[in-house]
Amino acid sequence: METFRALIGPDEGANTAQLCVRAVLIFFLGLAYIRISGRRTFSPSSPLDVIVYLIVGSNLSRVVAGKAAFWPTLAATLVLVVLHRLLAMMTLRWSWLARIVKAAPVPLVRDGVVDQAAMRRHGIADSDLLEGLRLEQEETPATVRLATLENNGKISVLKQDRPRPARTRAKSR
Repeated sequence: METFRALIGPDEGANTAQLCVRAVLIFFLGLAYIRISGRRTFSPSSPLDVIVYLIVGSNLSRVVAGKAAFWPTLAATLVLVVLHRLLAMMTLRWSWLARIVKAAPVPLVRDGVVDQAAMRRHGIADSDLLEGLRLEQEETPATVRLATLENNGKISVLKQDRPRPARTRAKSR
């Protein structure tokens, strides 16, 4: 343990070499923590994921910079990552918990009609909605069956069913 303490230095006032050792250790521990929290952490982010990003990043950077005690901070960060993973697993089992922990998708357009009240509640401007539609190759809300503000803040679009033009066969000679 004394050898390890010499490598990482004191909690306050570590030298350059010790800070470099901390950076390498934190890099690999951070990777391990992210693996524990699961792949979902890197998919489009939910509010819960964003909080985990911020806190884990902040904690790990404080340890690397020598601004926080090494072991207690790593332990607290691991507790946070495991809690995140447990909550993610529990929301799969209990839908009532998922509704509490995760944001619910919000319909913004239904059958070509824009829900202005929903847009105001969620701070979505008309220009934001139109941008989301354009990203899905739709020009106006009138051509949309359903546009939804998803948990990750993006707008998903389901296009209205359009009749396909009749095809005619070329006559063969």
